[in-house]
Amino acid sequence: MIQALVITPVKDSLQNTIETIEAIKTSQIEIEYIIYNDFSSIETKTYLENNAQKLSYKLINLEDVTNTPSPNYKLVLQLAQKISLEKNIPLIIVESDVTVKPTTFFKMIQFADKNKNCGLVGAITVDSLGKVNFPYLKFKDNPEDFIATKRSLSFCCTLLSIDFLKSYNFVNLDQTKDWYDTIISKKAIEMNFKNYVLMETPVIHKPHSSRPWKQLKYKNPLKYYWLKLINRRDKI
Repeated sequence: MIQALVITPVKDSLQNTIETIEAIKTSQIEIEYIIYNDFSSIETKTYLENNAQKLSYKLINLEDVTNTPSPNYKLVLQLAQKISLEKNIPLIIVESDVTVKPTTFFKMIQFADKNKNCGLVGAITVDSLGKVNFPYLKFKDNPEDFIATKRSLSFCCTLLSIDFLKSYNFVNLDQTKDWYDTIISKKAIEMNFKNYVLMETPVIHKPHSSRPWKQLKYKNPLKYYWLKLINRRDKI
C-alpha cells in the first residue's frame, strides 16, 4: 500500500539530483515518487526521461504544463496537493540537494500518525559528518528527539500531513513569491496545527546545491544580493 506521495522539484544540478533519486529508491515503505522538472537543461531532461522506469519515479516536465519560466514551485505544490488529496496520503517534499535514508519516510509518517494535530514534520539536516547544518543550525544544541516549533521549517525534507493538506488550498499561495516553506509553515501554525523537527531522523543536506547560483552568496555576497535584487529572484 502506498503510504506517501514523495516529490522532488528539479532544476538542473544533475549529479546531486541523481544522488537524491537513488537514495529515495531505497525507501523501506511503498511510496509514489514524482519528479517535477522545472525547465532544466537538455542534459538533465534527457537523463530524467531515460531513467524514470529504472529508478522508479514518474516524471512531469513542467514545460508540458505551463509557459511560466522557472521557478514554478507554486504550481508544483498545487499539482502534488491534488494527488495527495485524491489518494488520501501525506505529501513529502525532498529537495534535490538532500540524501535520505531507507528509514526516513517511515519515521516521518510514524511520527505524524502518532501526533494527530501535526501540520509539517521536518527531518533535521546534517552534513556528511553528521553535524546539524543549514537551515536548522538554530536547533543544533537541542538534546530532544523532536522539537515542536513555531519557527519556519524548510522544505529540504518535510512531510505535510493529510489533515493540513485538506485544510489549506495551495491555490491561495502568493503568486509573487518563488519559495513557500516559510509561508506554509506560518499558515499551519495560524490554523492551529503543530510543526515539528525530528532530531533523530537526519538527512544529508548540501546547502543550495539545488540552486547553484546561490553559492555566490558566500563567495561574493554584495554581487549576490545585487543580482538577487535586479533579477527579482528568490522571493520568500
